[in-house]
Amino acid sequence: MTGVLVNTAAIIAGSIIGLIFRKGIPQKYTDSVMTGIGLCTVYIGISGTLKGQNSLVLIFSIVSGAFIGTWIDIDERMNRLGENISGHFKKASGSSVALSEGFVAASLLFCVGAMSIVGSLNAGLSGDNEMLFTKSVLDFTAAAMMSVSLGIGILFSAVTVFAYEGSIVLLSRFLQPFLTETAVSEITCTGSLLILALGLNITGITKIKVANYLPAIFIVPVLCYIMTFFS
Repeated sequence: MTGVLVNTAAIIAGSIIGLIFRKGIPQKYTDSVMTGIGLCTVYIGISGTLKGQNSLVLIFSIVSGAFIGTWIDIDERMNRLGENISGHFKKASGSSVALSEGFVAASLLFCVGAMSIVGSLNAGLSGDNEMLFTKSVLDFTAAAMMSVSLGIGILFSAVTVFAYEGSIVLLSRFLQPFLTETAVSEITCTGSLLILALGLNITGITKIKVANYLPAIFIVPVLCYIMTFFS
């Protein structure tokens, strides 16, 4: 779990540094940075979606994930949580929408992708934390930059990273058959599509309830595993 703890600490440290610098930056500059972050998020989303190999997996996962997420109404629950947290961290967080948006954006960016999944598998199966250490440096920088515009929601994404990567490490021997190279590619593709939607939201182009699509990420590896029996 050493790599997971280091990664979590790096996100917390980067977020705190970003929040400290944020206090001295005028609003017009913060807004400009937020638009820039949104554009970068759009780019990351587009580049990640190209890693998918099976559009049927993407479509089925997004549709079924949207159905489950809307039924549970994850977006509304996260906004309520954001409102509760905003009451305690009013100055740092801004609006509850910005807090939940930042939380979801950072959680996806830090958790979706090969480095997070493969790095956690390596740590759990062989004790090799090198990939997670490398990811920690990248996440530290990203957390510092994102927290300047998206606020304290980035800090709380450290909880998601710890739970997500920690679960993969602890359950690595059980999850290994499901998290194949193909599954990792499709998870990256599906998650990147949601990152693209978040980027469009951040730039103000759309108002997609991205949180309601989060179950799609967990449907992908199960679907890929089932498809191995028919290939």
